[in-house]
Amino acid sequence: MRNVVFGILVIVSALISCGQDEESLQRIDQILNIYMKSDTNPDLLNSKKTSSYTSYSVNDMFGVRDDSPVNIPLKMTTDSVFYMEYIGGAKRRRLDSISPSNPGTGNSYYSRMTITLRKTVNNIIETKVDTMEIQYRNSPTLFQVSKVIYNGKEKFSKEADAPNSINTVTIVK
Repeated sequence: MRNVVFGILVIVSALISCGQDEESLQRIDQILNIYMKSDTNPDLLNSKKTSSYTSYSVNDMFGVRDDSPVNIPLKMTTDSVFYMEYIGGAKRRRLDSISPSNPGTGNSYYSRMTITLRKTVNNIIETKVDTMEIQYRNSPTLFQVSKVIYNGKEKFSKEADAPNSINTVTIVK
């Protein structure tokens, strides 16, 4: 009889702890799809198109070395438009200790990267180095991208109560 009572207590404890785990899950929303276009070229990341970039590399500005590459793969939509998919990899630093938009709910963080873009013009390789800052909001229930700043200009922002989604950032050059 004692073993049966012990078994029931173990099962009840497991059920209660599972319920608590579900409630304590943190919603994570950090994927960025980064598109680049110009007034004359809707896809600057398609290396086969004239005036597009032929290659790019990304470096973590907060990395442990001067050269701290971040892997941001190039993907393509079903209608053949290329984009960079950033899931993570750059180090984050604390932006503030209390989020100004939601005091008492968590911290804000940011990452900074350089994006080196290369293209060939008149048989000469041109290199352009841009900067991208990604800001995140973090609370016990949420970790998400809140802002993307590209070359000092805000290109994306998201409210804390916005649903999870793939965040689309379009850079016009």
